[in-house]
Amino acid sequence: MVKNRSVFLLSRQSCPSSLSCLFLLLTAAASFAQPPHDSHSMPPLSRELVERPLPLRSGIGTAHDGASTKSSQAQAFYDQGLAYLHSYVWIEAARSFHQALRLDATLAMADVGLSYAYVELRAPAEGRTALDRARTRASTATEHDRRHIDVRAAQMAAEDAPADAVKLAAYRKSVDEALAKFPSDEELLLQRGLAESRDPAERGQGSAAGSVPFFERALALAPQHVAAHHYLAHAFENTGRVAEALAQGEAYAKLAPQVPHARHMLGHELRRAGRIDEAIVEFEAADRIELEYVRQERVPVELDWHYHHNLDLLATSYQYAGRVARAEELLKKSFAIASGDLEQEVSRRQWPVFLLARGRADEALAAAGEMAAHASPLVSAAGHIAAGEAKLALKQPQAAADEANAALRLMRSSREGAGLLANALRQLQGELFLRTGQRDQGHAALRQVAADVRAAPGPDAWAQGLFTLDAIARTARDAGDWEFAAWAAKQMIDHDANYAGAHYALALVAQHAGDAAAARAAFDRARKLWAHADPVLPELRAMN
Repeated sequence: MVKNRSVFLLSRQSCPSSLSCLFLLLTAAASFAQPPHDSHSMPPLSRELVERPLPLRSGIGTAHDGASTKSSQAQAFYDQGLAYLHSYVWIEAARSFHQALRLDATLAMADVGLSYAYVELRAPAEGRTALDRARTRASTATEHDRRHIDVRAAQMAAEDAPADAVKLAAYRKSVDEALAKFPSDEELLLQRGLAESRDPAERGQGSAAGSVPFFERALALAPQHVAAHHYLAHAFENTGRVAEALAQGEAYAKLAPQVPHARHMLGHELRRAGRIDEAIVEFEAADRIELEYVRQERVPVELDWHYHHNLDLLATSYQYAGRVARAEELLKKSFAIASGDLEQEVSRRQWPVFLLARGRADEALAAAGEMAAHASPLVSAAGHIAAGEAKLALKQPQAAADEANAALRLMRSSREGAGLLANALRQLQGELFLRTGQRDQGHAALRQVAADVRAAPGPDAWAQGLFTLDAIARTARDAGDWEFAAWAAKQMIDHDANYAGAHYALALVAQHAGDAAAARAAFDRARKLWAHADPVLPELRAMN
C-alpha cells in the first residue's frame, strides 16, 4: 500500500506566556515505500503452522495459473494458494503452496507463491530462500514459469530498494516482456496492474486509476478469477468511483463468501455508499469467519493481521451509527491485541481517540500512556500525541505541548513511517493553538489537516478522516471559536452527508447563532440517521 510520508520540524520559540509555542514546517514529499514493520511483539511464526497440511476448500473463490506439473492435485493446491494470496490470507496461502510442493517437489511456481506469503508474514529471509529455490529450478521449467520467476525476482529487488526508480522500472519492464510472450496470462495482467503503483510491494490495496485497464483485461479473460474483482474494488474506491467499487465488492463477496477480506471489502463499499447498517452486517460476518478460523486452525490472533484490522472497522462502524457501547467493547478488545505490524500498532490510537470523543479524557490519558511506553519509537510517538490530546481536554496546555515535542523527537528518530502520524501531530498543534487563543495559527494548521484527510485515498482513511473532522469541530466549540466550528461542521457534511454527527455539529452551531429553524432541521436529520443508535447516546438526549 502506498504511504505518504512527511518530514517535519517542531521547535520551541519564546512566547508572551509561559506556554511553549509549536511551529510546524510542512513538507510534501511523497515516498514510495511501505513503513517498516516492527516485529517486537509478534509471536514467532512457527514452521509447523505454515507447513501444516490442509484440504482443498470451497467458498474462497477461484484462481488459476497453469504451472509446470504433471500432478493435478499439486496444481489444485497451487491454485488454492493463489486464491488465498490474492485475498491476503497469508498463512493459508503458505500452507497451500507447501501442500503443492509435497505433491510435486519440482513445482517452482509454488515457491514463487511462498516468496510472497513469507514476506507478508514478516519472514523475508524465508521468502528469499523460497525464490532462490524457484530460480534453481528455472532451467528445467517451462518459459511460462521462467517468466513468472523473473518477474518475482525483479519485484523483490525493487522491494529491497523501494526508492530506486531504476529497479522499479526494471520490474515493470520484466512484467511487460512476460506479457509480450503471454498476452492472455491473467496473473501477469494482474501483476502489471499492481506494478502501476510507485510501491513495488503493492498487493492491491493501493491500486490506482492506471491499474484499472490491466485488471479489466484480466477479468475479461477469467470472469470468475477472484483477484480481478478484488483489485478493481480497491482501484475504484481509491479513485472515488463508489458505485463501481460497490459492484466489484459485491461480486468479490459472492465469489468468496468464506474469505473474511471479501466480506470486509463489501463492508468498505457499503459504508462509503451510506449503507452503514448493511456494512456492519458484512464486517460482523468477516469477524465470525475469522474467529472460527483461528479457533479451528489454532492460529494466534496476533498472526492474523486481518482479524485485528476488521475489528477496528467494525468498531468504528458502530461508532458511526451511534452504537457506542458496542464500539467501545470492540475497540477495547482491539487495543488489547498486540501486533507485529507497525501500522496496526499505530492504529491502536483509535481507542484513546474514541475515549476523548466520549468525554473520558482521564481514561484516554491512561491508554495513551500504555502506547507511549511501547518499544517502537513510532508507536510511542502515537501514544504521546494521544496523551497531548487528553491533556488539552484536561486543560493542561503546557503538558500537551511537552507531549507534542516528545512525539516529534521520537518521530525524528524513526523517520521511516513518520507520515503515519503527520496529520495527528499537526492536529494536536492546531488544537493547542486554538485552545490558547492563537486562532490564526490554529486555523491554518487545522485547515491543512482537514484538506489532507479529505484527500487521502481509500476507505479506511476516508472513515478516519471523518472522525478527525469531528474532533476539530468539537475542539473549536470547546474553544469558543464558533465561526471555525461552523466551517468544520460544513467540512464534515461535504465529506459524508450520511453521518449523523455531521448534522449534529451543524445543529449546535445554528443553535449557538440563535437560528432555531436551522438547528431544528439539522437535529431532525441527525435523529433520523441515528435511528439505531444507543437510546442513552448523550447526543440524542441533548437534542430532546
